Amino acid sequence: MNFKKNRRTPEPEINLIPFIDVLLVVLIFLMLTTSWSRLTEINLNLPSADAQKQTERPNQIILSVTAQGQYAINKSPVGGSSVSALTALLIPLATKDATLVISADAMASHQSVVNAMEAARQSGLSQITFATQSSESSGP
Repeated sequence: MNFKKNRRTPEPEINLIPFIDVLLVVLIFLMLTTSWSRLTEINLNLPSADAQKQTERPNQIILSVTAQGQYAINKSPVGGSSVSALTALLIPLATKDATLVISADAMASHQSVVNAMEAARQSGLSQITFATQSSESSGP
């Protein structure tokens, strides 16, 4: 007896719609979790002061200190936050007439500013100034 009828077996079909849905979800997840940061910029909230604006000096070294205690010398980030790491990077820049401008965030810890001044002393920089914002330019 032949119980099998002449049935055609349907051809297997690959449905791509669920695959595309999963890929779109993964794409959205990657776009939302990717950090779009710039390493060359450091956002600082400078303290305000009522003083005259100083003229730019040709041989200035700008040392920025963030609220988290990270350092940048002339807008390039410093790898370590120790005094020895700062000193090692300041020594090649230190000349006889060089002026170090410490631009510290208003919320930076006192210890990070003291570490910057100690690194300046160890590298031979004796002229140190601090950057502030004028009262007119600070907004609410």
